[in-house]
Amino acid sequence: MHLNSLPLLLYVIFVALLAVSGAEIQDRADVVTDFECPSTVVLAFVSLSSSQVTYESKFRPLPFPPTQNEADHYKNVDYDPTTGSSINGSFWTDSNTMETLHLLMLQTGRSDYDGLADNSFLGRNALVPSTNWETFTGPFFDDAGWAVLALWTMADYKATRHQPNVDDFLAAAATVYDLIASNWDDTCGGGVWWTVDHTYKNAITNELFLTLSAQGYLRFKNETYLDNARKVSFYLEGSGMRNDQGLYNDGLVLGTCVNNGETTWTYNQGVILSGLGALYAATGNETLISEAEITIDATIRNLTMNGILKESCDDVVLEGIPCDSDQASSTSFPLSWLNGIWLKHLQYFLTFVHPNHPELAAKYNSFIGSQSDAVLRLATDSQLDIGSVWYGANAGGSIFSVQSLASGIMAHVSNAQYGPCL
Repeated sequence: MHLNSLPLLLYVIFVALLAVSGAEIQDRADVVTDFECPSTVVLAFVSLSSSQVTYESKFRPLPFPPTQNEADHYKNVDYDPTTGSSINGSFWTDSNTMETLHLLMLQTGRSDYDGLADNSFLGRNALVPSTNWETFTGPFFDDAGWAVLALWTMADYKATRHQPNVDDFLAAAATVYDLIASNWDDTCGGGVWWTVDHTYKNAITNELFLTLSAQGYLRFKNETYLDNARKVSFYLEGSGMRNDQGLYNDGLVLGTCVNNGETTWTYNQGVILSGLGALYAATGNETLISEAEITIDATIRNLTMNGILKESCDDVVLEGIPCDSDQASSTSFPLSWLNGIWLKHLQYFLTFVHPNHPELAAKYNSFIGSQSDAVLRLATDSQLDIGSVWYGANAGGSIFSVQSLASGIMAHVSNAQYGPCL
């Protein structure tokens, strides 16, 4: 598939650099964030095939430099260029990190991490036509979904810089998408399975399939993507996975197909948003906006402390099982990333619906800004590492990892586009 054959490949760029200084931040507690809103910059949605600006809206750049500093810290300290992976990272969180860093460069117009796409573990395999993606992505189809989002965002970055091999990234993403789609069946009324074992149907895998399908349709105008998006949206609505609070539990009980009542992780409340937003952009169905608002408002109401996102296992004091362990099995499962995923997919949702619903950006901008401010004031140490706990100052319970670093970066990226200075 050639780039110029894509009828409407949407991407987001800021047509200005961030309004930042080059100053080093040594003591994060001393950073003053009482500032006047800087001048706005134009955000344009552009068709890569025709360079036609579909519409324009105004947003602000970051008024302080944390995003770039922390992203530099990741590249210089936490990224291993010999393997193309994060040190102490994992497949799905590394995919998210690659997506985030390339989104950052698309928004700022900068090229600080140029070459990262091709050097990354995903890019290396995308550039090899013989890659067995079924083996490479492993047994988890949610992991495969994160890889598609990263491959698309890296392809967008490469396309804007007129770099070669964009088609290789898009072809790899298409292969992985088809792999996920092939694991749909009618058990429990539909949905894709979480793993190759076909023993569990859960929220995150199907939410990813929704956002991939809806975004895929917007990119390629392939009706199969739209059919899949409608199908999985209908499935999720009727699955019972969303509880009476308006939050998505983890999944369904195999056999009875009822809500298992397990943890309402923040990313389960986030990825659904980008899917609903993209499907709204494709269909104009206003019901999708209302459904998204229910989940956003439920998250803010139920999954926060002091107005800041909080996982159920987050605690400023170390007590019980830490958030980077799977509470059910005590196996490694990095959960210190999830708040950032929620914000990233809220950002995507607001971007997809903004032409017809600019009021939603105003509704949530204060909350988005508060998350970035909390990350800066409470979660970031003097070494530019970011902890997993945002809602209060760390007293031994916050986990400082490459995943939590990337999560905090995403809070700043989201704030740059939809923070309170609109």
